[in-house]
This record gives sequence, structure tokens and C-alpha cells, in this order.
Amino acid sequence: MSIKTTPEQNKTLVLEAFDTLFNKRDYKAATRFWSDTYIQHSAHIEPGREGLFALIRSVPDTLHYEHQLIVAEGDYVIVHGRFSGTGRPVAWIAADVVRIEDGLLAEHWDVLQDEVSSAESQSGRPMFGDAFPT
Repeated sequence: MSIKTTPEQNKTLVLEAFDTLFNKRDYKAATRFWSDTYIQHSAHIEPGREGLFALIRSVPDTLHYEHQLIVAEGDYVIVHGRFSGTGRPVAWIAADVVRIEDGLLAEHWDVLQDEVSSAESQSGRPMFGDAFPT
């Protein structure tokens, strides 16, 4: 029997999953959120749930994820967020698209951009939040 979730439940699920894995680094708890048949479409991440977990294990403990906007329709959730403390020169601004199946994160796509400074921004507006990074 499949589990049917609402868009609101799916948004809560994705935010809890991201916080558990990226911020708390609780891999055991994270297995409760990601399907064991998880499909990964990101070019920089190895296949499956274990590929994602291995990537997070490989980045510095300073990794931090924060979201700014989340929207959901049906079984899909899109989160606009920032990954900082990755060991890269600048943070990544991400649009993560997640498909939920049976109450678990089942599939993922993302679009990533380096966060730019005020001097680098052609629009004069920050990519995340109300202020440019310092």
C-alpha cells in the first residue's frame, strides 16, 4: 500500500530531511527520509542515497544549509536554499527539486550557482535573502 502525502506534508518532510543530513549530519536518522531506491540526477553526486551520504561525509563539518523559499505541488517540492561552509570559495545557491513517493525523498534534481558579491551582481540584488554575503 502506498502512502499519500499532501504538499504541506512534503514541504515539512524535505526541510526536516535536509536539516537532518546537511546540518545535523545524522546519517542514521537521514535513512528515515531518503528512499533506499533514491534516484539522483545531480551530475556532481554519485548514484543513490549512499552517493548523497558519501558526498556529505566528504565535505567539511562547517557545511550549513538554509532555505529561503519552498513550494510544493503534488509529489514535487522545490526549495531555494544556500549551502555554505562547503570548503569552496563561495556558497552555492541551489534550487533543489525533490519528488516524494510513499512519504520518502525518492528522486532529486538541482540547479546550483556560486553566490556572488555586490560588486559581481549585475542586477544589484542578492541571490539569497536580503543582503549580499560578507
